[in-house]
Amino acid sequence: MPVAHAGMVHHINTAPVGLRKKYLDGEKGGAPPKPRREFTPSNHLDSVLSSVVIPGPDIEWNPSFETYQARVEALSKTNSSRPKTVPEAWPQVVDAPWAWSTKDFEDESKFIVFLNEEEIAEVNRALDFFNGLPGKLGPGEVSRETFPLPNLQKKLQGVARNLHLGFGFNVIRGLEPQRYTPLDNVIIYLGITSYIAEHRGVQDSGGSMIIHVKDLGRQIPHSEMRQSPYARNAQPFHNDVCDILAMYVQQQAAEGGESYLAAGATVYNEIAATRPDVIHTLADTSWVFDKHRTPAYWNNRAILFNFSGYGPGFCFSRRPITGSPTSPRSPGVPPMTEVQAEALDMVHFTAVKHQISMRLQRGDIQLINNLAVFHARNGFRDKIGEQRHIIRLWLRNEELAWKTPEGLKRTWFEKYGESERRKIAKWNIEPGASRERVIYRSDSCS
Repeated sequence: MPVAHAGMVHHINTAPVGLRKKYLDGEKGGAPPKPRREFTPSNHLDSVLSSVVIPGPDIEWNPSFETYQARVEALSKTNSSRPKTVPEAWPQVVDAPWAWSTKDFEDESKFIVFLNEEEIAEVNRALDFFNGLPGKLGPGEVSRETFPLPNLQKKLQGVARNLHLGFGFNVIRGLEPQRYTPLDNVIIYLGITSYIAEHRGVQDSGGSMIIHVKDLGRQIPHSEMRQSPYARNAQPFHNDVCDILAMYVQQQAAEGGESYLAAGATVYNEIAATRPDVIHTLADTSWVFDKHRTPAYWNNRAILFNFSGYGPGFCFSRRPITGSPTSPRSPGVPPMTEVQAEALDMVHFTAVKHQISMRLQRGDIQLINNLAVFHARNGFRDKIGEQRHIIRLWLRNEELAWKTPEGLKRTWFEKYGESERRKIAKWNIEPGASRERVIYRSDSCS
């Protein structure tokens, strides 16, 4: 059950320190190196600090390999009673198509699904059909019935099967978003993905059904501490809170912004073979997820689940666990243990070892089985005419979806059920967000 505690809060003015200072100053912390933000620190958004943050392990949101190695070495000298096998009923090895590594995708044609001229023409006819329906239908009414793709649907259903039963990700290539209005781009995106995963998730407490992933630093004054969807910093490996993650690229960055993917089953297999005790730690339900509220509020759950019929899969992001430069841990929230910190960084650096990298093109739709595949992002730089812009959807295929484990059911209801968030659902067609949303710490992939 969630636990709530209050802490004394007072106002002071100070320059950023610790992880926040490292983040803003561009200090690197281990492999692989990733670009950091390079703007001047501003303290007006971080002027509310507290003296009651409970100390915890030395661990960063964007992990330090040196810190991780030092912790592994230190713990090896103190823990002599580690479990020698994985938990009961958990597999020693996941032998499935979604257990892959870097070498398996040296040829990108294995995961790219190309749309030919006739298929693009069919998409355009479906758009015309939708726009010609009586009643001026909105984005929420895009479906297989209102966006008919009689020929392309077979290819898209093949993508759906691969996401759930195959290696777990695809890129659909061939669209040219510059040919369409912003609204038509959203309609096309929803129409195509309705054949892959028809149920759309709510992505924040404001009811947003789509999120525009774009650096808003130039548009939102005094937003140096903005959250990652609206910034240009690198992001470590994580999962969102959805079954299928979809990303439709409207424009590339001038430099950087590469997408990294890693197979959760491969991460599990390596850790199970070398450190089975860490599997116990990852599957334990005592992980603390900071909800970034006042007074302090958090929930506890595992970050690794044994999905019925599919085996182990991860679901977590680091920010609610470690805190981050833009979202420091809240006063009064219990920290993780040293053993948990070792396990968390082990997952990240094992994923780095087996990752693939791709630079998505304008018009690409990247689709990921979020429960089978980790994702991360390189930092990027924009310039006039080349400003990275991606439209994000959280999707679910009710027929093919992996069965939601008990520890995620509450969150899944919030995203996919008839929750309070869905009652205020809205479709933001143009990029942009309020300053409050850009710096809001409570909504997270947790």
